[in-house]
Amino acid sequence: MTTPTIGHFIGGSAMASRSERTSDVFNPATGAVTSKVALATASELNAAVAAAHAAFPAWSQTSPLRRARVMFKFKELLETHSDELAALITSEHGKVFTDAKGEVTRGIEVVEFACGIPQMMKGEYSEQVAGGIDAWSIRQALGVCVGITPFNFPVMVPMWMFPMAIACGNTFVLKPSERDPSASLLLAKLLTEAGLPDGVFNVVQGDKEAVDGLLHHPDVRAVSFVGSTPIAEYIYATGCAQGKRVQALGGAKNHMVVMPDADIAQTVDALMGAAFGSAGERCMAISVVVAVGNVGDQLVEALLPRIAELKITQGMDLAAEMGPVVTQVHKDKITGYIATGVKEGAKLVADGRGFVLAGHENGFFLGGSLFDHVTPDMTIYKEEIFGPVLCIVRVPDFTTALDLVNAHEYGNGTAIYTRDGNTAREYTHRVQVGMVGVNVPIPVPMAFHSFGGWKRSLFGDHHAHGPESVRFYTRQKAVTQRWPASTAAGAEFAMPTLK
Repeated sequence: MTTPTIGHFIGGSAMASRSERTSDVFNPATGAVTSKVALATASELNAAVAAAHAAFPAWSQTSPLRRARVMFKFKELLETHSDELAALITSEHGKVFTDAKGEVTRGIEVVEFACGIPQMMKGEYSEQVAGGIDAWSIRQALGVCVGITPFNFPVMVPMWMFPMAIACGNTFVLKPSERDPSASLLLAKLLTEAGLPDGVFNVVQGDKEAVDGLLHHPDVRAVSFVGSTPIAEYIYATGCAQGKRVQALGGAKNHMVVMPDADIAQTVDALMGAAFGSAGERCMAISVVVAVGNVGDQLVEALLPRIAELKITQGMDLAAEMGPVVTQVHKDKITGYIATGVKEGAKLVADGRGFVLAGHENGFFLGGSLFDHVTPDMTIYKEEIFGPVLCIVRVPDFTTALDLVNAHEYGNGTAIYTRDGNTAREYTHRVQVGMVGVNVPIPVPMAFHSFGGWKRSLFGDHHAHGPESVRFYTRQKAVTQRWPASTAAGAEFAMPTLK
């Protein structure tokens, strides 16, 4: 049987690719190749940008109210097709279906926020700033915007980007991950059904060649990226050097500080989901527990049986708690980190490397792993593993815990578990991290707030979705206006001042 090839969506139509270069797409639960994804040629990439560029004048002049109505219809279609989208995510990423449904829901929330774009696009007006002079500011769309998105959220992360960009009056080219590309084409189809004009949203499948082509294309005005820190830094430096507006969200090493007064049962419940949900393949996953005082032993004792009882199976089983990781290459990378942790002296108290799912022996499965007595000089502490591996670092007091978190190069998300309000307030005020949870393990903001880290977790001045995305996807124009009753009395050569 011929393996199907996943192509592009350009100018309002799905397009088969002419590229001879392809990449395999796997079902992570079985290890089987289910399709191939075309890796765009330069001409296909240029066609997508050209379609977006041609559609921009008419779309940017469409009233915000009409653009919002397209978003309202798109939201309705997303809700109707949410199970289909979630199943696509599970089939190519591997995360369990219930988690995939949650991903779709979080994406829909951004679309819902985008429906309010008429209110968010309003500027400011000042009457009579001087004699007969009024002044105001307006926000206008940029042009062709690009989204380069990761494998771990093939629906949610693109929907952090394109609904807001399009609602603001821009056109868009999405370059999804080549590991799980199918959802992007269904999103394009639903946007067309919602009434979005041809060319406003386009999908180009591809790899680094496509990314570089978009970064250097003269008609691309803005680039949004989510992925690893080295690539985020490259995207930011390259795009900015080309004069583009860039937001590039990078990696993470999210710490949960557990104080001695924390409720252990609640903390362990939170850690199980935050560390092992989606097999740890989340940029907001908790990968480090900072155990303060004598709480470390209690955590290890409570975590070990829970890790052993994890329900690990293929993602369409509704009882599943954890599915496979995305590829064999990524599985090998994670097991390599575990071996390094053992070599460097961390105590591996739960080892997930030997897990095999009966009937799915070729799937990319791992069990949960837990390291204790991890130190800040170890590789497993410093680097992002992006898998079901949890590390416990023991510290004597709150100040040491805070200093540890602040010293890490990443600053994406963090949490503190405590019953003491003053401790929580001090932590939220002093920690050098962009998103903070107090007794909340994964503090991802809702769509009407904005998402983003600090330090080497974010390159650029703007966070993602929410109010920040309106500022990123528009530029401000200031207008000063006078309608004189008669001709002005001669030229003025001094700096104009308003009187």
